Amino acid sequence: MGKHKGRAWHSRLLAAALGVTALAAATSVWTAQADTTGGRPSGGVASPDARERPAAKVAAGIAHASDRGARGVNITIDDGPDPVWTPQVLRLLKDRGVKATFCMVGTQAQAYPDLVKAVVADGHRLCNHTVSHDTTMDTKSEAYQSQQILDAERMITKASGGVRSQYYRAPGGAFTPYSRQLAASHGMRPLGWNVDTKDFEHPGADTMVATVKREISNGPTILFHDAGGERSQTLAALREVLPWLKEQGHSFGFPVR
Repeated sequence: MGKHKGRAWHSRLLAAALGVTALAAATSVWTAQADTTGGRPSGGVASPDARERPAAKVAAGIAHASDRGARGVNITIDDGPDPVWTPQVLRLLKDRGVKATFCMVGTQAQAYPDLVKAVVADGHRLCNHTVSHDTTMDTKSEAYQSQQILDAERMITKASGGVRSQYYRAPGGAFTPYSRQLAASHGMRPLGWNVDTKDFEHPGADTMVATVKREISNGPTILFHDAGGERSQTLAALREVLPWLKEQGHSFGFPVR
């Protein structure tokens, strides 16, 4: 999400994160499942051998393109999971036959593991959105950046039952060369966006739809949110945008890795 979002929600997340990051930092080096397809592991839990295997390194450049080619579109959903809004977003996407990429905050994933598993079960992909959604990460030390990214990855992987994040999206786009390289070395492609619906500002569904129609020519990756506030406008915009994109000849895919 953009850096211009209000600070109240971030402050609540940061306070919650303080209670978990110290414990997470003391855990063993990496407890992730080496599933490069983003699917649910056999039996729903990663084997010990899979957890010990390192993820394959991916490119460190910020991805925008779609794996569906020139007419592909990537729907990305940030800041969840949320017990009120994520189930509604999942239901809408299922009804429309659309797969999306969910960029999850570590503390949210830890709080609602059943929703993380539901996202995976529906065939969507996971993206690491840090422990506490600190939009000033690019001004912090490398040690802090590492803690935010790797602790969040452990939280999300545990909540999912062993499925790793395939992407890393810096809060507010606050990437650094270090954070991009770190994420890529752990199998998470840095993920940007081309169309910001600014749904966190509650501009109205019509305005969000107009933004997508106006800016989709800028690139295929569209930014929405399923947490951090009331999201009825987001749902209304998605109901209109998804069929419109199909009518324009677009297909829904995932960001390139």
